Amino acid sequence: MRDFHFSIDRGGTFTDVFAEVPDGAGGTIYRVLKLLSEDPANYPDAPREGIRRILEDVTGVPHPREKPLDTSRLASIRMGTTVATNALLERKGERTALVVTQGFRDLLHIGNQSRPNIFDLEIKTPEKLYEVVVEVDEQVILPLGDEPNQRNGKDASSNSRQYPPGGALVKGTTGEMVCIRKAPDMERLRKDLQAVLDAGIVSIAVVLKHSAIFPDHEKAVGQLAAQMLFKQISLSSVVMPMVKMVPRGFTAAVDAYLTPHIMRYIQTFQSGFDAGLKDVQVLFMQSDGGLSRVDRFSGHKAILSGPAGGYVGYALTTRWEGVDPGSLQVIGFDMGGTSTDVSRFAGTYEHVFETTTAGVTIQAPQLDINTVAAGGGSRLFFRSGIFVVGPESAAAHPGPVCYKKGGHLAITDANLMLGRIIPDFFPKIFGPKENEPLDVAGTSAAFEALSREVNAYEAAHGKPEKTLDEIAMGFITVANETMCRPIRALTQMKGYDAAAHVLACFGGAGGQHACAIARSLGMRTIFVHRYAGILSAVGTHMADIVQEAQQPVACVLGPEAMKQLDSRLCTLEGQAMSELRAQGFGGDTIACERFLNLRYQGTDVAVMTARPDDGNYAAAFERAYEREFGFKLERPVLVDDVRVRATGRSKPLPGSRELQRDPGPLPAAVIMTSAYFSIGGRQPTPAYKLATLSPGHQVPGPAILIDEISTIVVEPSCTAFITADHNVRIEVHDVQVDAVTAPGAPASEIACDPIQLAIFSHRFMGIAEQMGRTLQRTSISVNIKERLDFSCALFGPDGSLVANAPHLPVHLGAMSEAVRFQVRYYSAGGPGEAEGLHEGDVLLSNHPQLAGGSHLPDITVITPVFRDGSIVFFVASRGHHADIGGISPGSMPPHSKLLVEEGAAVVSFKIVNKGAFQEEGITQLLMAPAKLAATIPGISGTRNLADNLSDLKAQVAANTKGIQLVGELIDEYGLPVVQAYMAFIQRNAELAVREMLREFSLHQGLPEVGTVHARDMMDDGTPICLAVTVDRRDGSAVFDFDGTGPEVYGNCNAPPAVAYSAIIYSLRCMVTRDIPLNQGCLAPITVRIPPGSLLNPSDTAAVVGGNVQTSQRVTDVVLRAFQAAAASQGCMNNFTFGDEGMGYYETIAGGAGAGPGWHGCSGVHTHMTNTRITDPEILERRYPVVLHRFELRPGSGGSGKWRGGDGVVREVEALRPLSAGILSERRAVRPFGLQGGGSGQPGLNLLVRSSGRVVNLGGKATVQLGAGDRLQIHTPGAGGFGADGQGEDAEGGLVGFKRRREDSSGDLPAQKGSVYEYRMRQETA
Repeated sequence: MRDFHFSIDRGGTFTDVFAEVPDGAGGTIYRVLKLLSEDPANYPDAPREGIRRILEDVTGVPHPREKPLDTSRLASIRMGTTVATNALLERKGERTALVVTQGFRDLLHIGNQSRPNIFDLEIKTPEKLYEVVVEVDEQVILPLGDEPNQRNGKDASSNSRQYPPGGALVKGTTGEMVCIRKAPDMERLRKDLQAVLDAGIVSIAVVLKHSAIFPDHEKAVGQLAAQMLFKQISLSSVVMPMVKMVPRGFTAAVDAYLTPHIMRYIQTFQSGFDAGLKDVQVLFMQSDGGLSRVDRFSGHKAILSGPAGGYVGYALTTRWEGVDPGSLQVIGFDMGGTSTDVSRFAGTYEHVFETTTAGVTIQAPQLDINTVAAGGGSRLFFRSGIFVVGPESAAAHPGPVCYKKGGHLAITDANLMLGRIIPDFFPKIFGPKENEPLDVAGTSAAFEALSREVNAYEAAHGKPEKTLDEIAMGFITVANETMCRPIRALTQMKGYDAAAHVLACFGGAGGQHACAIARSLGMRTIFVHRYAGILSAVGTHMADIVQEAQQPVACVLGPEAMKQLDSRLCTLEGQAMSELRAQGFGGDTIACERFLNLRYQGTDVAVMTARPDDGNYAAAFERAYEREFGFKLERPVLVDDVRVRATGRSKPLPGSRELQRDPGPLPAAVIMTSAYFSIGGRQPTPAYKLATLSPGHQVPGPAILIDEISTIVVEPSCTAFITADHNVRIEVHDVQVDAVTAPGAPASEIACDPIQLAIFSHRFMGIAEQMGRTLQRTSISVNIKERLDFSCALFGPDGSLVANAPHLPVHLGAMSEAVRFQVRYYSAGGPGEAEGLHEGDVLLSNHPQLAGGSHLPDITVITPVFRDGSIVFFVASRGHHADIGGISPGSMPPHSKLLVEEGAAVVSFKIVNKGAFQEEGITQLLMAPAKLAATIPGISGTRNLADNLSDLKAQVAANTKGIQLVGELIDEYGLPVVQAYMAFIQRNAELAVREMLREFSLHQGLPEVGTVHARDMMDDGTPICLAVTVDRRDGSAVFDFDGTGPEVYGNCNAPPAVAYSAIIYSLRCMVTRDIPLNQGCLAPITVRIPPGSLLNPSDTAAVVGGNVQTSQRVTDVVLRAFQAAAASQGCMNNFTFGDEGMGYYETIAGGAGAGPGWHGCSGVHTHMTNTRITDPEILERRYPVVLHRFELRPGSGGSGKWRGGDGVVREVEALRPLSAGILSERRAVRPFGLQGGGSGQPGLNLLVRSSGRVVNLGGKATVQLGAGDRLQIHTPGAGGFGADGQGEDAEGGLVGFKRRREDSSGDLPAQKGSVYEYRMRQETA
């Protein structure tokens, strides 16, 4: 009789087994087991060993390890595994080849062209998954259609006839027409694939352009590969038939790379069983929270196989007597040894459909599980007077100090030090023979050593010593705040209140932190399941078997379209249900969900919308959109995909029991220990074994609850309740926390506490981040809502920067100049003195030269924060508006000579005056350029006033959110404390910069006051000169741009704010540790820029190119002065095209400069920009162009010991007449190398007429493209560092200044999930 059911979670460190086994009386009971995932001395495979041990224990029949395992009693095996994730992280998958459309060989290397960390000069992009590339000589394009829109033009039917695409027209799977310009050259492909086979590669990923809607060419390639006996053939159109070539390509590559690896693991696992395994149901957990048959389990669906079980587990078990589970909103908090995952459940699984893991973008349904911190292994540091936790992890090996492996101080050590972990009740698996307890003495000694460092710093600043308890508790407090920030982000970015959720805590370390985290987030209830330590295995036991089907479509949602969509959904539903029936599920155990992937026309944000009860998809979409983004749009709704999710229901755990009326008295504590808490300090704390507590028992805090696999800390002012199902529910009560200092103490008397310094750093940055999320939710334009081209920041009452969320490099530090100008403007002696500032006023400015702006499209909205009638802070938001008038759409003309030609310029305007929004006044300002039409041909006011007004209101709303959050912070701590820590945080950043400057001076062998020089030239010959004089006595520096050329008759002039941004960005890159970005970075710096120069032009000079071109060159010059890196491409390659009804704008990647110890990265954005580029298929679907090439430009990087990165080639064909513009630099002056390294190749802009005529356009041009004309943009390479064959540092001249990153050692957790995706999009606007 087959009566054993096993559910297993094979993690990186431990394997958890949850088994449903016979109880000997006709029923079943549960058995649990935890064992090491890797223990080759004792067993070859942990999941199989777990099954063997339980079978042997329950049946009493020996099951020898050396024999195949008897399967006669096995009914099912369900497994979640990290095998795929680990192979991806460690790049240990199958040798793979990429087969791709010709011209796109480097597409998956370039990706979206952004760099992962904006402050890393050594840009590290993920290692490619494929070894070789085979290009297929084929081309499929989308012809012009007959419907008037921005792609087809106003006279669409005429255009489609007049400009035929030049090939055979066929209908794609979406009903759209495609044009086959060139069928694949199969003979050439056969030869190329044979070379791949000859190299020993038998796995291929096939990614052809537009294959999601026209898969025929991919199918032909797949058939040929099958005939040639390739073992793994992953066609992107089969793996994930969604439009977007880059993520679909990555997904196919992941599938080809991981599936053979997973199948080898499965074969190894199965080989240890006898032949009867074929009659056992073997299922694997997928990333979407559903189970898959073993023969259908594939690599791209396995990335979250392990964590998905935990999500399902808490989603289906967070419930207790007297509460409707359907009414609960739950945050899952899974804190393990090496990572912490947070997620959300409110009745339905929350999926995302495009995520990045280990640098690879994957298109597939995945549960929205966010890895946000390193967990119990997070390392502890004291740096420049501030407590720092992570992101480095001590990992499982060597682990924390208490593991006795020579490890590092970590969060686990802090909990041990505070008495929250009791060694007598922790597994004794440490020491040489793995039979010793945790090392309390070693942890104590390590904290003693750290305390000497902390207290030496405290004594030097006249402050009392901290005890070991205070130091350990300080790190716990900082760690908790670090984890609270992403939980707030996860809820608020989707329009939810964190405080309204239950915190469902699981994983080995979460129970030690749950009370403090819940209190910080305002949560009242914590739920800990009795199997919390193995909840991923429990969730795998409870999960449904899932069959998904999806197809791309392209239509406007409406009654007629709905008939066709329903027909498609019915077909997909039938296919999915047939698969489940074949697995033994009957009609009553199968459920189907239908989805439409919907978005508003003209936007990129798609919402996967489940069919509502009334069948009104449009209304359901609008509700979801409004909840997340704050409003609805009056636009058509487009359908991108149809999807069906069919589930075969699993049996749940038994339902809730009735609570006993009288559980009796609490049992005696197993030990009375001494533990330290933020409330009440160190105090006697009883510890209870969870198994001895009965349903109905109440345990007041402080207390510690212990079971075999986890520890739960019940803090003071909390009460634990044992539920009827023997789970733990903790209620968090209100408590008055001691103030940081005595109330009413002036800021000057407040001493800086390094623990509170870390807390306030998180809180200030959290305010800037939440302002950004408010702005994104309430804005309307694509630039702000989807490209996230904005920045939000918090400023002191003098306009000095306190916290700037790391949004756009070109905005960094620049907003402070804008705020400080407004402070001067309305202060005594300023033009606005008589008017003054009042509560309810909101200011607007964008003038680059007069008001601290960068360029005119970047509009800054500034709001003073009042307290008791005085300004105590400012909040501000800067957003890039798509159009504010001028001589060309987009307000970025390549040939502007005057500022007025670039749009409306505002020095200072109260957009809100004492609470009233001044719509008429701002409308007049934005339309003002049109008044000059008689003297400036083609000039216009804003071309999109409605979006301008909506986005400005969103900026005001973001500032209002900032005011609210600042007010809450002041209410919590008091104004003097908040303002004091504002100054302390600025001082901390200042100390880091002064330290870097002193180190540079010594490194270069400069005198005590010494000067270094750097120079570069713009393409027109204008020099940018910089002398940096470093004074080692106080760690200060003067940046003097004397010698820089005069203002130019063009638009490459840069206002001073741009130079400040370049300096603060460069300094932040060279500090090499995570310091807060604030005014302190510039405190040691004096900047001198000659008036009337390129970097300080007159107030009427054009500047649009200065923000996007000259800013890059200033950065190169600063880094040259410090010998930190050779020149990068020094340009943003601004490319525009359009007509009277449509406009498109992009910036294009190039080479990154090499440095002392690294090669420059190729095909990436550098320094002052990090914008993503539009996917090739999206570009061609929305605009009347064909992208022929997007590939690296080999050899364009400079030579040297460390080579410069290569630029790219991007070639675009117009399908109908268009106007195109290119605004670029480095077309004449090559990117310089350093220390003997070679210069990079300059860029080149070519116009290729349909006749074959080729014209060099130079660096800046506007040109009319005819149908069939192409624009080829060759972007610059970058400079090399060090001569070939030379040591790292050159003789003579300055020495390469390389500072080792303080976080370069230790493992960093692989971040993932929607919070990480949002942050990456924010940094790559």
